[in-house]
Amino acid sequence: MTAPHATISVSTRLDGNVLFATFNAPPINLIGPEVVRDLVGLLKEVSQPASARVVVFDSADPDFFFPHVDLTKVPAYTAEAAKAGGPGDASLGMLFRKLSEIPAVTIAKLRGRARGAGSEFLLACDMRFASRENAVLGQPEVGIGTPPGAGAIQHLTRLLGRGRALEAVLTSADFDAELAERYGWINRAVPDAELDEFVAGIAARIGGFPRDALIAAKAAINAISLPTPADVRADAALFQQLVRGEATQQRTAELFKRGFQTRGRTELNLGDALGDLKAVD
Repeated sequence: MTAPHATISVSTRLDGNVLFATFNAPPINLIGPEVVRDLVGLLKEVSQPASARVVVFDSADPDFFFPHVDLTKVPAYTAEAAKAGGPGDASLGMLFRKLSEIPAVTIAKLRGRARGAGSEFLLACDMRFASRENAVLGQPEVGIGTPPGAGAIQHLTRLLGRGRALEAVLTSADFDAELAERYGWINRAVPDAELDEFVAGIAARIGGFPRDALIAAKAAINAISLPTPADVRADAALFQQLVRGEATQQRTAELFKRGFQTRGRTELNLGDALGDLKAVD
């Protein structure tokens, strides 16, 4: 069993081989310093030799898995991310790369909205399964004023191909689960009533296989498919530069006037809200 975390509740099943980790950071599960601190701690725990073979991530909030980062706390959550690898790796991108590299197999079970770094967290997981009726993915960063900085450019280009990755990133639009599945953003879109049983079954199946085989197979696939640390660091640096820029500040100020980072129409339909903002140079 892992240590308690303020924003992540955990439980183990199948003789400890499968761990279920549920994010719960009211009011809408923004990725802020508390979430990042708890994630750093959890990743250290599930990297131990005797830890669970499979980790399933989900959200306690049916509307929001992770809507995006808390844009009022970028320095604070970045400082927490640095604790996973040191000051030279002070970024969510490098923290999420560590998520991809842990020996446990990671599965994301998506209900609600996963945008920005929320989508990038899912992309860093080994597999992604989403509610057909109740899942939304998006990369809103360009619409706000900066390119994604925590893995979306790297992962989406590899998964979707150049054209579709450009569509996802440059339009900053919301994608429902069926379109995300068709594009390759997620493994499968599953009827909501079947999602829990489906994911639990896959986790149990994998969790019953030999640990050494799981670790070796995952490491081999990672060696082929993961971006280099240098590429991840470059994306993070560009995001951290432009998120402080004038255009980003203007657009986020307008979004905050409309209810950004609160439970309401703007966050529920962020793709539409970004398209409604006044164009800027």
